[in-house]
Amino acid sequence: MPYLDRMPRTIAATLLITASWLATPVSAQESKDPIKLTLHDWTGQLITTQIMGEVLKKAGYSIEYVQADYLAQFAGLESGDLHVAMEIWETTGREAMDAATATGKVENLGETGMQAKEEWWFPEYMKEKCPGLPKWEALKEEACAEAFSTAETAPKGRYLGGPVTWGGFDDERVEALELPFEVVHAGTDAALFAELESAYQRKAPIMLWIYAPHWAPAKYKGEWVEFPTYTKECYNEPAWGSNPDMAYDCGKPFGPIWKVGWSGVKDKWPGAYQAIKAFNLNNDEMGAMITKVDLEGKKVDEVAAEWVSANEARWSGWIKK
Repeated sequence: MPYLDRMPRTIAATLLITASWLATPVSAQESKDPIKLTLHDWTGQLITTQIMGEVLKKAGYSIEYVQADYLAQFAGLESGDLHVAMEIWETTGREAMDAATATGKVENLGETGMQAKEEWWFPEYMKEKCPGLPKWEALKEEACAEAFSTAETAPKGRYLGGPVTWGGFDDERVEALELPFEVVHAGTDAALFAELESAYQRKAPIMLWIYAPHWAPAKYKGEWVEFPTYTKECYNEPAWGSNPDMAYDCGKPFGPIWKVGWSGVKDKWPGAYQAIKAFNLNNDEMGAMITKVDLEGKKVDEVAAEWVSANEARWSGWIKK
């Protein structure tokens, strides 16, 4: 470097240090500790988290994926033992998220760009046996309940809910709306949709929890039950709604899928904080990726890597400071 040879050593040293700093990955200017991203038990969330983690790795951050319970994870986020949760659904996680952010230890990092819908769903062929559907009042009819019954639940109808850890208040909803149904919880996300596939092929009775973004509403013909429209009062004030003595006498909320994080992320990893806030996907993109995993047999990390490879121009904007 001939020009530097002619400079005073102190000036040359300063320039070298500055050049080195400019060439250093963003994470080296911040904490080198791993950012812990939580993993849950449904395909879309695993994809979302993997994409975010791989993008942050490309920015130079150390990433650790940690399996965590969807609702119980907030204790870890509040303590800083966990750092980022990429999917909190308005439909099932809003109350837990609001309680956590109210402590000041957890921050809402904005919308993912995806819009959530989770509700009771039935195949189109079941309308012949319960013609009042999709109105929820049809489920109160004895003949309709029997149409959805199984040997284990008869004469009550059977509702197949998601894993207990997902929340959703389905047991409370059945009781509050006085529905002659029994709630049976699937053990896993995969079990939920395997049972749907089996029933649909046989045109057997089934009422179950279906969510979007997902491939199921596109693959199977059916409808969501139309319950009374959700309001906060429905969940918090028993006097609201058709049952003056019980809460949850309405449907589930619809709305955004949120990102949340430990409030210390913005100070410890400010570049990553900005990238996570900038992260954005839509329902169509996610539905297509879930299809590749659940129906085409691809691995989550493979599908996430494909997205990262095809969208560099997009995610590179997330990691710019």
